[in-house]
Amino acid sequence: MKRYNITVNGKAYDVAVEEVGGSAAAAPVAAAPVAAAPAAPAPAAAPVAEGTKVTAPMPGTILDIKVAVGDTVKSGQAVCVLEAMKMENDVNAPCDGKVLSINTTKGSAVETGAVLAVIG
Repeated sequence: MKRYNITVNGKAYDVAVEEVGGSAAAAPVAAAPVAAAPAAPAPAAAPVAEGTKVTAPMPGTILDIKVAVGDTVKSGQAVCVLEAMKMENDVNAPCDGKVLSINTTKGSAVETGAVLAVIG
């Protein structure tokens, strides 16, 4: 039996694989999530302002940006619309404050954790 650490979409799994002789197939072994070292963040296209970051909860495409720099937002207010798996998802402000920067554009593809905006 061989053990491997495999990372899928940023989540690490400890997997045991058994080599099987002949044509008989073995039952799959369940993978257990393990703590992974955080990956180095991707370089940002624009500098990120100091404040509370509004991040993408999943990979997708930005369909609309609902706020502009300088706007005042309330916690839970939609900041932008993210399309993922053919569904439109509002990405909401995590806190009250003023929009310090918008770090994405309409039509851009984003990954999980990408900073979309900063609220201060």
